Amino acid sequence: MSEIKPRDVEALLEIFETSDWREMKLKLDGLELFVSKTPGARPAAFVEAAPPAPVAAAPAAKPGGGTTPDHWVSVRAPNLGTFYRAPKPGAPPFVKVGQHVEPTTEVCLIEVMKLFTTVFAGVAGTVRQVLVEDTELVEFDQPLVLIEPDA
Repeated sequence: MSEIKPRDVEALLEIFETSDWREMKLKLDGLELFVSKTPGARPAAFVEAAPPAPVAAAPAAKPGGGTTPDHWVSVRAPNLGTFYRAPKPGAPPFVKVGQHVEPTTEVCLIEVMKLFTTVFAGVAGTVRQVLVEDTELVEFDQPLVLIEPDA
């Protein structure tokens, strides 16, 4: 992995501060970071994590308690940050439910420390559900938008 830059640590700290997390531990390339919102908290020993085993994705739950059809595609967050449905406040959203999209259609932006990542649909189809509210903090790999692919 490449060198960890101070701005990367600052971005993590900003995200931690605005989250509802109580503490965060990170061990990466010789850097060990522990932060807590509990005064006087001390980290447990840092443990080397085993590589994660592949896990089958569970179908996303619908608001009514059902599940989405298996063939729908979940557009996921490429990184953690703030989710934006539109390019700027007051502008129309990138996509709306029922809208047809192409793989290169922008569906949202994710922002961390003034760095914006454009998220594309990745598939041709129809937007069926937007799972995140505008300006909500999202985590890496969190489902953002559900798309029903073209037949």
